[in-house]
Amino acid sequence: MTPSLVIVFENPVPYGSIALFQDRLVTARQQDSIPDTVLLLEHNPVITMGIRAHSGNVLTPPDSLRQKGIDFTTSPRGGDVTYHAPGQLVLYPVMKLTGREADAHAYVALLEEVAIRTAGRFGIAAIRRSGKTGAWTAQGKVAAIGVKIRRWVTSHGMSFNVSPDLTGFDHIVPCGLHGEAVTSLQAILGPQCPTVASVRDTLLREFSLLAGRSLQPTNLESFGRDFGILPP
Repeated sequence: MTPSLVIVFENPVPYGSIALFQDRLVTARQQDSIPDTVLLLEHNPVITMGIRAHSGNVLTPPDSLRQKGIDFTTSPRGGDVTYHAPGQLVLYPVMKLTGREADAHAYVALLEEVAIRTAGRFGIAAIRRSGKTGAWTAQGKVAAIGVKIRRWVTSHGMSFNVSPDLTGFDHIVPCGLHGEAVTSLQAILGPQCPTVASVRDTLLREFSLLAGRSLQPTNLESFGRDFGILPP
């Protein structure tokens, strides 16, 4: 397996600072000054619009969202509009895709498979749906995909709903798909829902196996000392 780093954020973090951090990581990875680096975190409540988003898919004005404690921003990732909040795990791999890996569709499929296998570890059958990215269950969409690939270095990635407040999705048409439900492990499993920490460990194991990366844990302090890059 290719040695890579993983930084796990224990507390929810603002979307904007992590987006800028990813930009710095992408530039460094393109220059081979850092190894492949994976971020796993939860965001403070935020609605983001991808590069193909339609403004009509945001159902609540941004000022009203902010009054409810939900930030609003645009994002350079692919996809339409989505919602992030504590209780939702967000996986941001910054990886250089070379050789047979240099296939955007295969990379999206890899992230979908990570979500499908992670759900399966907790007894939930998740599937792909033709023409729609993400991982789907009988109760609705449990994971969303939105990536950016620049000179074959990836950023952004996949969000996986463990136990977020799903009412936040009421303010949008998730991923621009009218009439499609969004769900979570908590909504499906109720009191048997695993902790965010246990899902986090499972998701990282599945990603490591499928992506062929041996993930070596580090933290921001060590990463900043070794490579001189920190979130703004």
